[in-house]
Amino acid sequence: MRGRYLYYIVAIQLKKTRFFALRSDMEFTFNLREIKQVAQNLYAIGKNRKVWAVHGEMGAGKTTFIHALCENLGVESAIGSPTYSIINEYKSSVAGTIFHMDWYRLKDEDEALQAGVEDCLLSGNLCLVEWPERAAVLLPDDCFHIIITALNEHTRQVSITGV
Repeated sequence: MRGRYLYYIVAIQLKKTRFFALRSDMEFTFNLREIKQVAQNLYAIGKNRKVWAVHGEMGAGKTTFIHALCENLGVESAIGSPTYSIINEYKSSVAGTIFHMDWYRLKDEDEALQAGVEDCLLSGNLCLVEWPERAAVLLPDDCFHIIITALNEHTRQVSITGV
């Protein structure tokens, strides 16, 4: 795993929508076989943040990363993508209640509010959000942003901000 430090994030708020020009505080390149170790390392860095926004294109590995993180945190129930349910709730022996949200099917923040995501975000529990761009205005200012990029079939780059 290689890391390099950069030093900025730019967040622009226009009307009700936040547009993020995410720049990383830290970047790692890793092989998918190392994803559990990457998840463990990122938890050590971001465990004081209650909301994690996991960004990435379709197939980048957002759900795979969250699955590895939840396994590391002692979740024993089935861990899957909440694409249709919007919110999955897990019990963790390490982190307590975890809300895993997938906002891909949401049109906007109003639909997100109707789905109940605000209750999760304000619960004080760990919230892991895939496709956070769909309702970015709902994310707290101290959100831990993780950007996953597929470099090839087996290699990913993870950039983090909010540390």
